[in-house]
Amino acid sequence: MLTHRDHRTASARRRLPLAAALVCASALMACAPRRAEPPARPPAPAPAVTAIPEGARVFDIDPQRTVVTFRVYRAGPLAKLGHNHVITSGQATGFAWQGREPADSGFEIRIPVNSLVVDAAAARAAAGPDFEGTVPDSAREGTHQNLLRPEVLDGARFAEVIVRSNSLSGTWERPVAMADITLKGVTRRKEVPIEIGSVAGALTARGSFTLRQTDFGMTPFSAAGGAIQVADEIGVSFEIVAVAR
Repeated sequence: MLTHRDHRTASARRRLPLAAALVCASALMACAPRRAEPPARPPAPAPAVTAIPEGARVFDIDPQRTVVTFRVYRAGPLAKLGHNHVITSGQATGFAWQGREPADSGFEIRIPVNSLVVDAAAARAAAGPDFEGTVPDSAREGTHQNLLRPEVLDGARFAEVIVRSNSLSGTWERPVAMADITLKGVTRRKEVPIEIGSVAGALTARGSFTLRQTDFGMTPFSAAGGAIQVADEIGVSFEIVAVAR
């Protein structure tokens, strides 16, 4: 027969595994994804960049003034145990060209996955109230390492995220890029409205859009029976500066 004290001890032991699971899940939020699943539909082949139209002005992307930002959000009933992430490009390269009309204009940008920066203090501050507070260096490093795992970006096999657009639609006042995004070897096409400006020989482009991890063969992190998750949808914004050759 169990005494009252024995009942309390047994109850405490039953609670320990759940408590430990929640603590571990909180620490690993967005850092330990399940095995990646195949894309929901067959990947499109990565398109080749067409020849730059004759007479178009060519610009080279300035990596020091160019930033692409990925906003990754927590989800699930116990989302408060985790935190949102801001991931920014570190060494983006590429080029753009501007013709007489948007249809004669385009770009290519390459982002090395090893150079991605996780939760930099300045980036979190600029990302808004959903990203308040700092993240410990140990957590930042763990997230960065796990981004490169085969289940996520598979950095050992796919060194870059590539975004291409061989022409724009619309007008110069409201241009739209049909961007082919290649991530982890899978290419998807996305319609992206952009704002284009030109100052002192430099071309600027700004815009934002969303993408889904599962469209590129990644499975968002989930723990505790789905109580703690990373949202499938990721917000992407960019500010690109390119200098005339």
